[in-house]
Amino acid sequence: MASATEDLSQFDLSKEEKDKLVAEVIRYVLFKTHQNSGCPIKRDELTQLVTKNYRQRALPSLVINEAKEKISRIFGYEMRELQRSRPSSTNQGRASQQSVADSKSYVLISQLPADVYRKYVEDVNLTHLTGFNFVILSIVHLAGGKIPEDSLWHHLKRMGLSDSDEMHPILGNVKQALEALVQQRYLQKEKVSGPEANTFYELAERALDEPVNERLKEYISQIVKKDVASVDVD
Repeated sequence: MASATEDLSQFDLSKEEKDKLVAEVIRYVLFKTHQNSGCPIKRDELTQLVTKNYRQRALPSLVINEAKEKISRIFGYEMRELQRSRPSSTNQGRASQQSVADSKSYVLISQLPADVYRKYVEDVNLTHLTGFNFVILSIVHLAGGKIPEDSLWHHLKRMGLSDSDEMHPILGNVKQALEALVQQRYLQKEKVSGPEANTFYELAERALDEPVNERLKEYISQIVKKDVASVDVD
């Protein structure tokens, strides 16, 4: 308790003021996560929230760290910092600009066991999107982690999905459903100029995160086993 008081004394801040800032950050993170369908929240947004009325440089770190601890303890979510992955192409100028602009961001990851989450938290009305997302990520994964846009749409068209379909009976606008994966940082999209100009989709940090990556590999393994089994029966 004494160390906490000492930490606050360097900011000329009372415990009540600090607690209020922590509560504001928690509310903001929970609301934005729900409002934006799980899209990452930039650290800059949280910093601005803290420094709106306080100018101490180190204060945002203190408040954000306590907010992370409370979100974990009270709500059962890990407020995970994303390490922005760079595109694998040699277009380093553009990549570094992206990295600076989005250097740090956070997403909420449930800490509940998978079976408990599916039973009590998961929205069954969104399972079609989860399935679509895993199909997309699996295609990119099997392509080596990166795939040209036209090749991706070639695979999707074989499944009856078109980039011009804006009124799919389940997904709605198919192109927007794909772009949502970019906004949520499961994929990153990069335009490469030159003689063979093309747009590529590449696995981004959330898809490369170990729990998601393991689920992805398990999903692909199950599909392969089913295909092999059906061939054996035939």
